[in-house]
Amino acid sequence: MKIPLRNRKQRELPPPQEPEDNELRMGFFDHLDELRGRTFKILIAVVLGTILGSIIAGDVLQYLIEPYANIYPDETQRLVVLGPTGAVVTYFKVALMVGGILSIPVITYQILLFIVPGLTSKERRYLLSALPAITLLFLIGVAFAWFILIPPAITFLEGFQSDIFKPEWTAENYISFVTALLFWMGVSFETPLVFFLMSLFGIVTAGLLVKNWRFAVVGTAIAAALITPTIDPVNMFLVMGPLLALYGFSIILVMIGSRITRA
Repeated sequence: MKIPLRNRKQRELPPPQEPEDNELRMGFFDHLDELRGRTFKILIAVVLGTILGSIIAGDVLQYLIEPYANIYPDETQRLVVLGPTGAVVTYFKVALMVGGILSIPVITYQILLFIVPGLTSKERRYLLSALPAITLLFLIGVAFAWFILIPPAITFLEGFQSDIFKPEWTAENYISFVTALLFWMGVSFETPLVFFLMSLFGIVTAGLLVKNWRFAVVGTAIAAALITPTIDPVNMFLVMGPLLALYGFSIILVMIGSRITRA
């Protein structure tokens, strides 16, 4: 018995592709599960680092106060705390900063694995081998902020309109100011190596960075304005200059990374 042509065509039609929506939905939820898992690992690393940081937070706190105490070398300077919990909050804020620094390798590794999924074994080796250098660059950025940026900033802020204002800094405000400056400068110094890794994964190219140099200058100026503790051009240039140099260094590293991937 022959099947009519119209019925034969109907039988040859593929079934409706409804599972595609389900596949996309499952992929989305799988992505959320991955984000939750990596966030949990980051939190565990920060908590463990903070526990270790609480052991040395007192010594770190004494060291962080030195730029302020050096302004009055003949006096015993102690920062003011407001309220019964001010000293405790400040102490554990320093412990949290130390914990964040200690967990930088884990944080960077988990973030990059989430941003660049499906890495090959070779790319994972690239990432793992770069983690010590990323941590080192973070510490170099912290050292730059501590030795180059913070001393003139503290001197400027302490002496600004001293005939009108009597500066009495609270411990919470001072430590928040110093730790934020140290952290963001440390993060900024990591950017060249992060761009290098992204070039190995084929995400960015040197041409793309060169093409968008104007946006980089504007972004650097905005970042410097947010990072710098003062509004004077001297301190802002101390931040903006290294950031621009880091962007230029990133272009060189991306060129090297692109050649490695083509080899």
